[in-house]
Amino acid sequence: MNRYEKVRAAIDHRQTEFIPSCIHLDGEGIEKYFDPLFERYVKGDVRERYLAGEISRRHAVYYGIGNHVLTVSCPWWQWYDLPPAYAEEEAPDFLPKTIGTGSYEAFAKQVKALKESTDAYILVTIWGSHFEKANFARGIENFLADLAGDPEYAEKLLKFIIHKNMVMLENIIHTPGLDGILLGSDWGSQKDLLMSPTTWRELIRPGEIQEYELIRSAGLDVWVHSCGDIRRILPDLKEMGVDVLNPIQPECMDIYKIKEEVGDRICFWGGVSTQQILPYGTPEQVRAETLKVAGALSRGGGYITAPSQEIQKDVPFENLCALIDTAAELSGIR
Repeated sequence: MNRYEKVRAAIDHRQTEFIPSCIHLDGEGIEKYFDPLFERYVKGDVRERYLAGEISRRHAVYYGIGNHVLTVSCPWWQWYDLPPAYAEEEAPDFLPKTIGTGSYEAFAKQVKALKESTDAYILVTIWGSHFEKANFARGIENFLADLAGDPEYAEKLLKFIIHKNMVMLENIIHTPGLDGILLGSDWGSQKDLLMSPTTWRELIRPGEIQEYELIRSAGLDVWVHSCGDIRRILPDLKEMGVDVLNPIQPECMDIYKIKEEVGDRICFWGGVSTQQILPYGTPEQVRAETLKVAGALSRGGGYITAPSQEIQKDVPFENLCALIDTAAELSGIR
């Protein structure tokens, strides 16, 4: 099985002897560790592809460490020239302006190059796609207050965001070479949802369903990123047809219990602690934890090995390598 096929098997909940992986670093982690990772893991064909200009340094490193999923950003949109009224507590009586970003031609060219030069699963990542987009306009405190105190305005803003999202998604979903699209919005804190399940179902869920249905209509998988404790809406996400959920943080959810509850439908990507084991454990403890998490969450298929958040600079390099090497062994890469 190649890398794409292993990811496909995991999403389809087919038990195989291999567990795919996808490990990412945040900006500071990249700055600190990309050079040593490049020297340690980028060899042979991968290095040649990078030197030939077929893939970027970022993709060379991520492919070299054994990732089965390669991520790309896409043309999207952002708020433009937000007026001061949007930072005030009282909800404004108008919607803000937006502006498009990125090049569809460059996006399609990058996807094509990755598909032709690797055997990876190609995933578009759209961070801050819906709920967070509203937060970016109003500020998190103001928008949470809007949800509770002025739900009519909150719904109006959220519907406007979904309208913009749908237009942009329609422009990218048929790009040759794409396999899935990730939509990101952090609905949870360390202890619970940031809003009531009722509010989420009334104001957030309808727009999410529109996006998921459009993505699926193009034959692509639906990936969702939401940090924190979102246990109370996991049955909703299962019912809505989410294919892959990230990052499933063990610090705030019982990841073994949620495997039992929704793991027959949702594939999990994440789960190895970035708050405890990775920064403070030993390489041996990192290896043991990775084996434990992957072993449990991959039963019956449905798991992609990864940390519960992007690797930050506080993770010792040898701990990072222990995670990478263990994931590579589980996937059959090394």
